[in-house]
Amino acid sequence: MITLDRLTKRYGEHTAVDELSLEIEGGKVTGFLGPNGAGKSTTMRMILGLDRPTSGRASIGGRPYAQLHRPLREIGALLDAKAVHPGRTARAHLRGLARTHDIPIRRVDEVLDLVGLTEVANRRAGLFSLGMSQRLGVATALLGDPRALVLDEPVNGLDPDGVRWIRELIRSLAAEGRAVFVSSHLMSEMEQTADRLVVVGRGRLIANAPIAELIGAAGSAAVVVRSPDPVGLRTLTDHLVGAGARIGAVGGDGDTEVDTGGDTRTFSGTSIEQVGRAAHGLGVLLYELSPRRASLEQAYMELTEGAVEYAAG
Repeated sequence: MITLDRLTKRYGEHTAVDELSLEIEGGKVTGFLGPNGAGKSTTMRMILGLDRPTSGRASIGGRPYAQLHRPLREIGALLDAKAVHPGRTARAHLRGLARTHDIPIRRVDEVLDLVGLTEVANRRAGLFSLGMSQRLGVATALLGDPRALVLDEPVNGLDPDGVRWIRELIRSLAAEGRAVFVSSHLMSEMEQTADRLVVVGRGRLIANAPIAELIGAAGSAAVVVRSPDPVGLRTLTDHLVGAGARIGAVGGDGDTEVDTGGDTRTFSGTSIEQVGRAAHGLGVLLYELSPRRASLEQAYMELTEGAVEYAAG
């Protein structure tokens, strides 16, 4: 478990992280979200002992990083995929780290195979693409078979197959009981990967909840209907509104989106089964009957609306 207890970091008059308290539990993927400048990277650096907190404490299994005897066996990290000596091969880089932590050399080949770099293991890291460097960074994080992982933007530079691979790997690592703390700006990936989300803005905690709870708070489920029959669609609309449905999707603030009309309607306050039965009973031909729910992107934008550090004009 990774624990943050009122963790704070100030640079002069600027507060990068402001009394952040969290518990990143084992067996779950905890996503870390926030606008640029929100303090995510600074928080991860303090967890790993790279930045000294102004106040508060970060610990791994109850101890600060600096007190871990063999830290790679306790926590693995990927913060900068290019932070490898460009003249060393991937295998030499991993072997050097293994020797400093009494990790069996056979583990080097295991992680190289796991991340798909076996064929280029003797190539210099300076010749690696960003995607290959990301894979080497993941191999480094996993070298000591740690119980906790901190990964900053691990999908950067990966092709679609690589993105799917890292998503499945992260999920499998958490399923083994590890605490996985991962940041990303890709909402679609985070929505598919994370169990729980931590959202920060201007260094402060905005939200810490299961992903389904955050998405649910952003708006209620809705039903989208499309029909080639305008008269029938008006009849169906009148029937559903009379039964308590509303036209348009309802957001987390209770406001209803304006429905664009045409051959499509969006209804809230009803279910897809109720709409289907009503359309069938009224003899209305439908080309589409589909559910719609709030997205993580919608939830994130609502949460961070007032916490964007760098906003374009």
